[in-house]
Amino acid sequence: MHEYMFNVAMSCSGCSNAVNRVLTKLPGVQDIDISLEKQLVNVKTDDSLQLDAVLEAIKKTGKAVHESKIIA
Repeated sequence: MHEYMFNVAMSCSGCSNAVNRVLTKLPGVQDIDISLEKQLVNVKTDDSLQLDAVLEAIKKTGKAVHESKIIA
């Protein structure tokens, strides 16, 4: 299992819902934790899903990603 953290520019619940929606549809995503206050998105995935694929999915929402890193 992998865990990734993204710092995503989100200004409202619509923004966080958009990010949640695209990640929910991504094969291999096991858990999503979004903090609108901290503008952080933590994603747990199975071993087949890499950081770049998750990053591209988030970028498709039009939200700016300021930082991405592997947690585990």
